[in-house]
Amino acid sequence: MSDLTTSSIEIGLSTFLEAAPRAGGVTHAERLRQAVEEINLAEQVGLDVYAIGEHHRADYASSAPAVILAAAASTTKRIRLSSAVTVLSSDDPVRVYQAFSTLDGLSNGRAEIMAGRGSFIESFPLFGYDLNHYDRLFEEKLELLLAIRESEKVSWRGGHRPAIDNLGVYPRSVQEPLPVWIGTGGNPESAIRAGILGLPVVFAIIGGMPERFASLVNLYKEAAAKAGHDVSKLQIATHSHGFISDTTEKAADLFYPSTAAQMNTIGRERGWPPYTRDSFDAARSLRGALYVGDPEYVAEKIVLLRKNLGLTRFLLHVDVSTMPHHELLRTIELLGTKVAPIVHKELARGASQG
Repeated sequence: MSDLTTSSIEIGLSTFLEAAPRAGGVTHAERLRQAVEEINLAEQVGLDVYAIGEHHRADYASSAPAVILAAAASTTKRIRLSSAVTVLSSDDPVRVYQAFSTLDGLSNGRAEIMAGRGSFIESFPLFGYDLNHYDRLFEEKLELLLAIRESEKVSWRGGHRPAIDNLGVYPRSVQEPLPVWIGTGGNPESAIRAGILGLPVVFAIIGGMPERFASLVNLYKEAAAKAGHDVSKLQIATHSHGFISDTTEKAADLFYPSTAAQMNTIGRERGWPPYTRDSFDAARSLRGALYVGDPEYVAEKIVLLRKNLGLTRFLLHVDVSTMPHHELLRTIELLGTKVAPIVHKELARGASQG
C-alpha cells in the first residue's frame, strides 16, 4: 500500500473528545453524544476511519474509546473504528482485546487498536502502575496482546502481570487478525519495534516539519525488511492537528484562539514557552505540521506529506472544545466532500504519470 505509484490512501479523523465542564463549556456527556454524530457524518461524507484517543483527564471525555465507537457501530456500515491510542501500558491486554473484538463483532469487522504509551501519564497512578516501568510495561503488554490475537488459547508469563496458562480469550474478532497499529510521537525505538513486528505504524506529527519524519519511516522499513516482512505491504499513517473552512483566512482566524488556549494549557504543565500567532502561522505553512486552510490548501499539504513519507492513511485531528460544534462538523464535511477527492485525484494523476 505504501507504493507511491498507486493512489491508495485512507483519510479520516482522530480526536481526544475535548470537553470543558469546569469552564462552563461542553460537558463530558454532550461531547460523547457529539462523537457519535461526528462518526455518522464522517461515514456519510465518505471518510475512511474515525479514531478516539484514550485519556483520563477532566478536559477529555475519552476514557473508554471502545464503548464510544460501539455506540456508532450499529448506525454505520463502512467507516473503520479505531482507538488513537489505547494506553496499553496501564491497561490489561486481555480486556483490551475483548473490548475491541466485541466492537469488531458489533461493527462486522471494522475495529482497530492503535496501541501506544500515551502522551500523558495520568493513567499510571490511576490504575496503580509504576512509571519507572514505563517502557517494560508496554513491551510486555504488547507481546501479550499480539499473542491473544494470534491464538484462542494463550500461555504467557511476564514480570508485570500474572501469568496465563493455556486459557481462552473471548469473543474472537471477526477480522483475523484484529488490526493492531503502533502509535508513536517520533520515538526511533517505537518505529523500529513496529517494523520488527511487521505492524502498521502511526506517527503523531504535532510540531516541526513533517518531512523530518522520513528518517523514522526509513528506520521502520529497514527494521521490517531485516525481520523478513514485505515492505511493500507496510501501512504508514500520520495524525496531525488541523481545521478546514471555506477560505484559508477564515480557517486560521477561527482555529487560532482555541488552539492557543489548548497549547498554553498543556504548555504550562510541560514548561513550554507561550504559544503565539507567529508560531501558529509558521505551523500552518506548506511544510508545517498544522493542516489549517481551505480544502485546496489542506489537500495540497496532504499530497506533499504523502510524497515525503509514503503514507497509506492520514488522520486529521480537529477537536478543540472551545469551538462551536457546527464548525467541527463543517470541517468533517469539507474533509470528506472536498479534500479527499482532490487528494485522490492528484495521487491518481501522479500514478498515471509515474
